[in-house]
Amino acid sequence: MKKNTLLLLTILISISSLTAQSKDDLVCLECHGDKSFTTSRNGKEISLFVNGKNFAGSVHEQISCTGCHADVDPANLPHNEKLAKVNCATCHETPAAHYDRSLHAAALKKGISLAPTCASCHSKHEILSSKNPRSRTYVMNIPALCGQCHKEGTAVSGLVNPEEKKVLSDYTESIHGEGLFKRGLTVTAVCTSCHTSHDILKHTNPESTINRNNIAKTCTKCHTQIERVHVKVIRGALWEKEPNKIPACIDCHAPHKVRKVFYDDSFPDDKCMKCHSNRELKKVVNGKSVSLYVDYNKFKNSVHKDNSCIKCHTNISNSKNPVCLNSGKVDCSICHTTQVDDYKISLHGVKHAAGDQTAPYCIDCHTSHNVQSKKNITSPTFARNVPELCGKCHREGKKIATAMDESNRGIIVNYRESIHGKGLLQSGLMVTATCVNCHSSHRELPKNDPRSTVNPNNIATTCSQCHLGVYEEFKSSVHSPDVTKTDKRLPVCNDCHLSHEINRVDLKDFKSSIINQCGKCHEKVAETYFDTFHGKVSKLGSIRAARCYDCHGAHNILPVSNPKSKLSRQNIVETCKKCHPNSNHKFVGYLTHATHHNRDKYPYLFYTFWFMVILLIGTFAFFGLHTILWFPKALKEARKHHELEKANRSLKEEVEEDYNRED
Repeated sequence: MKKNTLLLLTILISISSLTAQSKDDLVCLECHGDKSFTTSRNGKEISLFVNGKNFAGSVHEQISCTGCHADVDPANLPHNEKLAKVNCATCHETPAAHYDRSLHAAALKKGISLAPTCASCHSKHEILSSKNPRSRTYVMNIPALCGQCHKEGTAVSGLVNPEEKKVLSDYTESIHGEGLFKRGLTVTAVCTSCHTSHDILKHTNPESTINRNNIAKTCTKCHTQIERVHVKVIRGALWEKEPNKIPACIDCHAPHKVRKVFYDDSFPDDKCMKCHSNRELKKVVNGKSVSLYVDYNKFKNSVHKDNSCIKCHTNISNSKNPVCLNSGKVDCSICHTTQVDDYKISLHGVKHAAGDQTAPYCIDCHTSHNVQSKKNITSPTFARNVPELCGKCHREGKKIATAMDESNRGIIVNYRESIHGKGLLQSGLMVTATCVNCHSSHRELPKNDPRSTVNPNNIATTCSQCHLGVYEEFKSSVHSPDVTKTDKRLPVCNDCHLSHEINRVDLKDFKSSIINQCGKCHEKVAETYFDTFHGKVSKLGSIRAARCYDCHGAHNILPVSNPKSKLSRQNIVETCKKCHPNSNHKFVGYLTHATHHNRDKYPYLFYTFWFMVILLIGTFAFFGLHTILWFPKALKEARKHHELEKANRSLKEEVEEDYNRED
């Protein structure tokens, strides 16, 4: 009930408003509603008829006649015969300001009768919304509206440049015109999309939407994804720094004939190959003779086969002889902006920019005209070929390797012998890590740079590209900075696995060395480990004895208090059972790292140890003192025994002599 009442009230208010506004209009239409109502100006008869029905259906239907003709008083008629011109700027301030500085307004001010006014495009009393299909300014009708003056054969077309005489016919045959007229695509570009509706300026005007420096911005209103192809052009970075280096949209796509790139027609490959097919063609660069020969067959079999020479060698002009004179290096960033931006901040790019002749440039890795996809087995950037490619500079004995610090020498040899190198070169596993997987392809930075993929803060993320499962375990472990908040350096992948000498974790060498790796951080714990049975057996070379990772885990190291820890009360029995099948809760009560050196943590062991030490020392001291005190008496008894033996010997000799005499 309330809704119906509200609706009725709204209708009544609308009707009363229309009735109130139409009273003055009805007075005006008493004269202007007559089709025969005319006046004479400059010897010409001009109709003053206004179709009241059409006006009532226009966008100005809510505005009475006096809303625009402010100098008319319906209560005081007839009005002056010569009324002031309607000032559209009263309501449409911005469009009027744009029009006032446009080419159309400039022509009107010069008295050119052909110059359009607001009424020329929008009409006077039958103005419709641009969204209305019957409107002159509806998108489908715009070419016809502009064509009233700008199509071939009109008075205006005779005043413009010959190239602009066929604007409408060219547009009709263009990709934009086809989209509009044949496919009914109202989102396609029409005259006002490029030239704007009111702010129409000469292309030489810096503020014009079709000025060379603004045309890209105009085109990207529709072609937003063009950045994927022409990033540098669209952003205008090169236009700002080197205005003549990069072509604007209209250089390749004719303004009204937009259909396909025609830039190639001016500089076809045949024109280039007239000279560059000569194997003897050379030029001197930095005192060295450089060949300018291009094997066109290889080029047409490269990844750039669909490009023409002009697409890369953009700084070419017919005003030069030859056209490529001093054209400079190819700017790969025109298409490969992200890669070039990465290269510029890389160690390679910085050194190259500084003039270091040993620093590689794009063509050193990708070649110049025979660029192959990294998926092509013959490409230098094919995964299996990457170590050899990087080894051209980083192999032992090369200038780059010699200039590096001692710890980074021999990296190619070490890589070949690593699990990654053997997987790639011996087992043919294309998914194994190569140089670019860790150091990136174009953004190679020293490990002390926070942006580097091999920086300690980033190395885990880098390794996760292949070892995601391990990374997820590591992220929740005590070694992860997300879990342990400390100022001390936490270990990362290459602290345990090294960088280029990565071994299999199931080999004896790795198992034997891992204790030393852990001991670098856990020095005191490592000392106590070697006091245990496990540690002593490990020192003797046994690989069966439990090591750090057997009990604590390799990557999922958690505090004992964590139920998921391998050493938690819930899991410790199972952990020990891996080596000791009969383990139980009593067995696992063994204090693995207990040491008599820590009185606070292990007091019983501490005092027991010292009691046994004191007992042992006391026993040895007592019996040692006893031995020392007994020694003089023993010496005296020995002498007495020696004298007695001597006396007995003498007596024996005397008896023997007497016996011999009696005989």
